[in-house]
Amino acid sequence: MRIVEGIGIGVLILLFALAVLFLRRIIIARQGGTIELGVRLSTILPGRGWSAGLARFAGDDLRWYRIFSFWPGPRRVLSRRGLAVDRRRTPDAAELLVLPPDWVIVRCVSRQAPVEIAMAERALTGFLSWVEAAPPGESTPETRPYRYKAG
Repeated sequence: MRIVEGIGIGVLILLFALAVLFLRRIIIARQGGTIELGVRLSTILPGRGWSAGLARFAGDDLRWYRIFSFWPGPRRVLSRRGLAVDRRRTPDAAELLVLPPDWVIVRCVSRQAPVEIAMAERALTGFLSWVEAAPPGESTPETRPYRYKAG
C-alpha cells in the first residue's frame, strides 16, 4: 500500500509543478506585448545552446522568460538603448532540430556582448520597429547596455 501512496504523491507533485509552469506562462502572456522568442545561451557547439521562452516588451526593455523555469523574473533583459541588429539569417540544419523552420535568427550587438535571438518572421517586424524606436541619440551599441539577469 505504501508504494501506491508514494506513486500517488509523486503524481500529485508532478501535476502541481506542471500547473505552476502553465500558470506562470499565462500570467506573463496576460500582461500583453508578448512574443515567442528563443535565445542562444551557449555558442560552444554549433547549432546548439537554444532555449525557448516568452519575451515581453516593457518600455525600453525586452524581458525574456524561459518557458521551463520556475524563476518568476526574466532570465535576460535586452535594453533597446544601445542595442543594434547586426545581421539576420535563417536557421542552419542543426538549428532546425530545435527551432521552427519559419523562424529567423537575429544577431544583436551592444556594449556588453552580442546575443542571438530567434523568432517568427512575423514577430521580427515588431521587434525591429521596437529597436528603431529608441530615443534620439541612443542608437549606437556603445550607449545601449545589454543586461543579463541570473535565474
